Amino acid sequence: MFPPRSVPVPTRGGGGPAGMTRLGNGHRSAGSPTPRGDARGPCLETEGRCSPTLAPGTPAHGSARAPPGPTRSLPALIPGGTPQSRQSAEAAAAPPGPERSRRARLATHPGQGAAPPRPSASLPGRSFAAALRRCRPWTHSSAAGTGLERSGPLLPRAFPHGPSPSSPSRAPLPRFPRHAADAAYLRTSPPLSGCGLSPEQRGAFVALRGEAGRYAGRAGLRRHVFVWDRRKGEKVLILKGLKQEVSCLCPSPDGLHLAVGYEDGSIRIFNLLSGEMNITFNGHRAAVTALQYDHLGGRLVSGSKDTEVIVWDVINESGLYRLRGHKDAVTQVLFLKEKNLLVTSGKDTLVKWWDLDTQHCFKTLVGHRTEVWGMALLSKEKRLITGSADSELRVWDITYIQEVKDPDEPESKKSKGPSPGTEENTKEDETLELDEHPEERIVKCSKVGSIVREGRDRVVTLATDRMGKFLACHGTDAVLEVFSVLSEEEVQKKLEKKIKKAKKKAKQKSEEVPERSVELSLQEEIQRVTNVKASSKIKSFDLILSPKGELKIVLLLQNNIIESYNLDLSAQVPQAVRASKITIGGHRSDVRTLAFSSDNIAILSAAAESVKIWNRSTLQCIRTMDCEYALCSLFVPGDRQVIIGTKTGKLQLYDLASGSLIETLNAHDGAVWSIALSPDQRGFVTGGADKCVKFWEFELVKDESSIQKRLSMKHVRILQLDEDVLCVRYSPNQKLLAVSLLDCTVKIFYVDTLKFFLSLYGHKLPVLCMDICYDGTLIATGSADRNVKIWGLDFGDCHRSLFAHDDSVMYLQFVPKSHLFFTAGKDSKIKQWDADKFEHIQTLEGHHQEVWCLALSPSGDYVVSASHDKSLRLWERTREPLILEEEREMQREAEYEESVAKEEQPVVPGETQGETGLAGKKTIETIKAAERIMEAIELYREEMAKLKEHNAICKAAGKEVPFPVNPILRAFGNITPSAYVLEVFKKVKSSELEESLLVLPFSYVPDLLRLFNEYIHLGSDVELLCRALLFLLKIHFGQITGNHMLVTVIEDLKKTTISRVSEARDVLGFNMAGLQFLKREIEAKDEVTFFADATERFEEKKRKRKKKEKMVLAVL
Repeated sequence: MFPPRSVPVPTRGGGGPAGMTRLGNGHRSAGSPTPRGDARGPCLETEGRCSPTLAPGTPAHGSARAPPGPTRSLPALIPGGTPQSRQSAEAAAAPPGPERSRRARLATHPGQGAAPPRPSASLPGRSFAAALRRCRPWTHSSAAGTGLERSGPLLPRAFPHGPSPSSPSRAPLPRFPRHAADAAYLRTSPPLSGCGLSPEQRGAFVALRGEAGRYAGRAGLRRHVFVWDRRKGEKVLILKGLKQEVSCLCPSPDGLHLAVGYEDGSIRIFNLLSGEMNITFNGHRAAVTALQYDHLGGRLVSGSKDTEVIVWDVINESGLYRLRGHKDAVTQVLFLKEKNLLVTSGKDTLVKWWDLDTQHCFKTLVGHRTEVWGMALLSKEKRLITGSADSELRVWDITYIQEVKDPDEPESKKSKGPSPGTEENTKEDETLELDEHPEERIVKCSKVGSIVREGRDRVVTLATDRMGKFLACHGTDAVLEVFSVLSEEEVQKKLEKKIKKAKKKAKQKSEEVPERSVELSLQEEIQRVTNVKASSKIKSFDLILSPKGELKIVLLLQNNIIESYNLDLSAQVPQAVRASKITIGGHRSDVRTLAFSSDNIAILSAAAESVKIWNRSTLQCIRTMDCEYALCSLFVPGDRQVIIGTKTGKLQLYDLASGSLIETLNAHDGAVWSIALSPDQRGFVTGGADKCVKFWEFELVKDESSIQKRLSMKHVRILQLDEDVLCVRYSPNQKLLAVSLLDCTVKIFYVDTLKFFLSLYGHKLPVLCMDICYDGTLIATGSADRNVKIWGLDFGDCHRSLFAHDDSVMYLQFVPKSHLFFTAGKDSKIKQWDADKFEHIQTLEGHHQEVWCLALSPSGDYVVSASHDKSLRLWERTREPLILEEEREMQREAEYEESVAKEEQPVVPGETQGETGLAGKKTIETIKAAERIMEAIELYREEMAKLKEHNAICKAAGKEVPFPVNPILRAFGNITPSAYVLEVFKKVKSSELEESLLVLPFSYVPDLLRLFNEYIHLGSDVELLCRALLFLLKIHFGQITGNHMLVTVIEDLKKTTISRVSEARDVLGFNMAGLQFLKREIEAKDEVTFFADATERFEEKKRKRKKKEKMVLAVL
């Protein structure tokens, strides 16, 4: 039974205020009595209400009538309108000014904005590991949205009486006033590092410091990648990412680099020696789901949820091409060593074969009825095994057609007739594959059988070790199945033994056995070794075969644990032995409640299985206590005990000194949804699913077994209601009690008499959270309808309804001593609001899934939040002032960047959208690179015009006149304008070159071609310039060939380019020959074979020596 907090939320609409919406809250002056009785209904507009008495010069924010004096107008915080126009102001997709006008020329088809996000599903039972994060101050980056998780301000005030007309709002005074009407907001710093497990991440062995099999890499906190030492259980390296979460990992064949795919479609390659990021690829529009290097490590292929496959050139740091053909997310990609081929699988049930020479799909296997979740190549790439949503692992034989053809056969017949030995499979192949181009067949793929797994659910991960000798797979359970794959020599030996045995049996029966009738079954070639039972569900794994013949396995588990197993293959019955276990002291399920101690030092977090107490300064877990499924909690005054409200309706009292459970009370017949400490700290109130609100008091009781008295809880009163109670809150003066009910209303009662006072109605779905400000004038309510409503607690009128989150508002709390409050939503965001000005102040973006709860420290300096993304995050208030105008500008800039990335790719003129395309995508970086090229060409034009004018002046004057040097050229060392253009061109990232040239207007192309001709004549950067030249000719072919003024330039380029490329090729050939000569010389001198697999040769010698020893023993 999931709590009512997870009521499904419609994707459209939002609740508005019930009744009239007022801009004022009608604050009463200090000492004004609270109105009693229930004559006034909620949302009632009263004529002739008294305004509060305000000090002269103090702005009356939130009041219906403001006294005369200098006031700070609300629209000043939002350029161009009133608070109601905030959404329209934020919808501006680009910054104003010349920056916007230039980008408008480059962005050919501006996007129409992102679709509203869908509400995420509630998953209450997912495992979780809580890891607190320390924070550091956030710094601005050059482009909005590219820095470390931007967060907004938290609180402290800077203007005690509002800014004077002469003092700008950007220079706040360094002190904190008591009033919350006018404030300069302070920024909240983002979280740093901890550890959390991504549900879709991959783990992998990485070679570090020359050791293979000792270090394991995995994603942590969804943004960074941690490299762990399995022996010591320590973090040895942190590869820091940005705010996107990690989706997959892939180490390079040389073990020096690690490719990391992210949820936003970007790929970053890190150096494992230095920990720095070397290369960034941007091409996918959705999360990267698969990564694979080729056997040399020069190319990287990536698959994504956007159904596209991209091949990247790692050495040149650029994209080669994009392959389209899948209809659903790509799940696995594999390079073939023997041929320049690529195999991809997807959730569309298809396995596609791609010829990378011609960049087209030449074969599609359709033998699967469900999604293909994994693939692996076996037996030196002569066999393919696939795993889908059933319990079968399908095995396919791969035959390279060119290899089995008779070399003496005439050329004209090579494309006709089937390959030898494949006629019997022709009919089966016709039902299992679709050949787009039968005349261009490169391989033959036929199904040879299936291996049945013990698991009945889908395959999650299917992989082999580096040598291809062992195969392992797992499903959604905790069992890893390990298989042994026989090599060709082992298969041949086993087949010979089987033939001899068959001949021996036939000889006894006086029969003849043809050798072809004796074959090995698939189960004999791929044998089950053992099953590895992990302590929890497996998320991913990796395995490596050590030189000693021991199989090492690393498992990433769903409960945030890394386990390592060793498998001794020499034993008769191999058994996996757990070698190490890496764990962090966090929760194993979602944290549902948080609380701060009164001294701001201790943090309480409670989940389905335990309560943990954390030290805020050291971020260490200092107490762990077993409990039932916790829903709410609080620290008892004195911070020596804590109380937990559970899903079964119990109240559990724990002593922190001993870490023991003191007392358990059956408080409610249903779940205890909410608990609130009374302001006098003598008791507390609880609300539950049994439609009751119960009042409790603390008391000291004496146990029979002990002399000393202990703390206990005493039930004193009960308030029976008609609906389930979701949330309860006291007013600061303890005169009123607010109760949120399942009927979407909030009832206000008097605490002393329990008489009804007000009813706040207007939400369309139940109110899941609420809080009352420190002075008792405002109450804010958050609902599953995604709205936050701010009410006056004196008359119950709704001051404003704010559309707060894109999904349910799960938690709401006011900052102490202010009218600012924080909200947490299932849209993974935490937001801060001003209840007086009804403004959104900042968004704390750190979580990646639903945020269940948060807690503010009593000082207001810290915020801790818990999420379904398996992390706790700690936020700290900084002293950096936050200016709302700048925040809005940065938000518009970020929205513009997102719209640029979501635009459709422009097709090269004359081409249709086929199964291949450009690897990159248009981003704000590519547009800025194009702008820099345009500015450089414009400077070149201006300088050439000035130089021409200068020459004319010198000629007319008859003497040399000093020529003024451009300051930009002087900064670059007094270089020529053409050299400056080349410098700018060389600074464009290799992976962004094509996209930058694609958005470059054609008016700049003729100048570029002339400059290219000049550069190539000089022999500078021939490779880069030829690449750009060929791309420009491709996309502007019609306009270039139609321009008669460019004919001579093209002719010169043709001659110079061919000659320079030939020279570069000759130099490379000479260098290669020289390196090979040096290699032979060194090998001959030292009698050592370099650049070869010494391990394999050593193993071969070892096998031969053992064989000789066995023969000697047999003779003896």
